[in-house]
Amino acid sequence: MSKPAAGVPDELRRRLGVPDAVTIGLGAMIGAGIFAALAPAARAAGSGLLLGLALAAVVAYCNATSSARLAAQYPASGGTYVYGRERLGEFWGYLAGWAFVVGKTASCAAMALTVGSYVWPGQAHAVAVAAVLVLTAVNYAGVQKSALLTRVIVAVVLAVLVAVVVASLTSGAVDTAHLDIGADATAGGVLQAAGLLFFAFAGYARVATLGEEVRDPARTIPRAIPIALGITLVVYTLVAVSVLLVLGPDGLAAAGAPLTEAAHTAGADRLAPVVRVGAALAALGALLALILGVSRTVLAMARDHHLPHALAAVHPKYKVPHRAELLVGAVVAVAAATTDVRGAIGFSSFGVLAYYAIANASAWTLTPAEGRPNRAVPVVGLTGCLVLAFALPLSSVITGAAVLLVGAAVFGARRRAARAT
Repeated sequence: MSKPAAGVPDELRRRLGVPDAVTIGLGAMIGAGIFAALAPAARAAGSGLLLGLALAAVVAYCNATSSARLAAQYPASGGTYVYGRERLGEFWGYLAGWAFVVGKTASCAAMALTVGSYVWPGQAHAVAVAAVLVLTAVNYAGVQKSALLTRVIVAVVLAVLVAVVVASLTSGAVDTAHLDIGADATAGGVLQAAGLLFFAFAGYARVATLGEEVRDPARTIPRAIPIALGITLVVYTLVAVSVLLVLGPDGLAAAGAPLTEAAHTAGADRLAPVVRVGAALAALGALLALILGVSRTVLAMARDHHLPHALAAVHPKYKVPHRAELLVGAVVAVAAATTDVRGAIGFSSFGVLAYYAIANASAWTLTPAEGRPNRAVPVVGLTGCLVLAFALPLSSVITGAAVLLVGAAVFGARRRAARAT
């Protein structure tokens, strides 16, 4: 088990209630996805963009329901790493943890670079590294401070998104014909768009990975996850519809910064700088929540010796996995200094979908007494994750599959070495 016995030095402190947990989930979801994923999704789906959004939402709902039921049973740090290990076996838990840590580390780098591209495009990598270092320091100081900062960021970003929606819907540039689904919307394009948009929905897992720091997890987590997902779905739908009405599918697909373009087209030029600030803050919120989630999964895997056990240490004063946070911060800083944001998003989507596929398979094994969801939920979730994963761009599929195979090979090598000793 990843959860330590009560009272031992490496036990995390339960400080987060429902509002904090919802806020952390919102900070992870209402981030770079709404500012960055709409354009590539529109290029894939064309006029079928809203169909892709709906499909991504259905899969996300199933994943969220499965994750919430499992988190109530296993309120320990690690999320699906713990669920897969306990319900399916050590290998599947390890593979989920591997997919999450590697994939979400790429997401961290992508979010940091998004901050840099909005704040100072000419020095995007330097700004990205600075953002990682600052947020790692915030996380080190305690999870409550992280939740407080996330609450501020979410409030500002929501205000910016509301302003974009109102400006778009009240402008003379609105054309309802832009919502019509034409012949350019293919099944493959809609599936690929759903896979790309799923990247933006995946933040609700952050609530589950913080399970050991949530008060009354059996009650808090099942409430917080659907609330956060529901709010995010409403926000994403309103923004996607308003931007489509103004720009149209082709204009949205060609936009480098869709919400900024929508503000210009709607005649709200003064809103464009505000949108840029909102985009940077949204990416900061997502980065903050991502570092939290990755470090807690590293903690859980270190407790089980799948990663160096020294990373399982918890700071005696701040009650955070400080060594895991410092390592994650260092790796993300290096990645942000050396990588490109576009490849990171596709690779991360594949890893996240593999992670949730294992979560749904784990939820299938729950009994009614353990709060098993309707059987259709994990079936639809598992099938949807696999379909969307392999509908992603070929380069993302190949890279993601190769990384999972490397993880499986490492696991096998360790098992053989253990048997030989």
